Amino acid sequence: MDGVGIGVIGLFTRPPKRIAVLGAHCDDIAIGMGATLLALTGADPEVQVRALVLSGGGTAREDEERAALTAFCSGTTPQLEVLHVPDGRAPAHWDRIKDALAAFRRGGEPEVVFAPHRGDAHQDHRLLAELVPTEFRDHLILGYEILKWETDTPAPTLYHPMDAELLHRKSRLLHEHYPSQTGRDWFDEQAFLGLARMRGVQCHAPYAEAFVLDKAIIRWEQT
Repeated sequence: MDGVGIGVIGLFTRPPKRIAVLGAHCDDIAIGMGATLLALTGADPEVQVRALVLSGGGTAREDEERAALTAFCSGTTPQLEVLHVPDGRAPAHWDRIKDALAAFRRGGEPEVVFAPHRGDAHQDHRLLAELVPTEFRDHLILGYEILKWETDTPAPTLYHPMDAELLHRKSRLLHEHYPSQTGRDWFDEQAFLGLARMRGVQCHAPYAEAFVLDKAIIRWEQT
């Protein structure tokens, strides 16, 4: 169709300039989309990254998260707020989380929002995923996945292909910045690379991080 272009929100021809990232726990963001964060901030050192994490505030976990996100943002300094909602108890703090998310939303206008996907079985992840669209109503929201013992691995709808170097860098930074988690059976390089390799196979790439996209808007523009 001559003179007409089609655009789907989020299929960028350039890296987004403003990113919002949300996690229920310190390390969720880095595990779920750390390589994507490395790639986006590495492509544009002026990208603005704003982050909200629900639990860990005022503890050593917050210190880990601040150092980790700075490293994952490739030289860009992220704006990070860490709340102190008790781990595993997010549903009991619905009002507080809703208010914090509303305040976070008023603080900026992101081009893309990363958050847990709504099919995540962990109650803290799932609550955050359910509340994000109530505040970010007209935004592209990409739900990242976290491999764990629950059988809640999603069927992704969007893939970010990447090479082995980027995934190994992600794994290295995870182990460097989250020493409190290194003894857990799901926190190892085989798990991180295995999931990324499977997603890479699904999009004809060495590795990939994958996301769940519930809704997108098509806009027709004259070119």
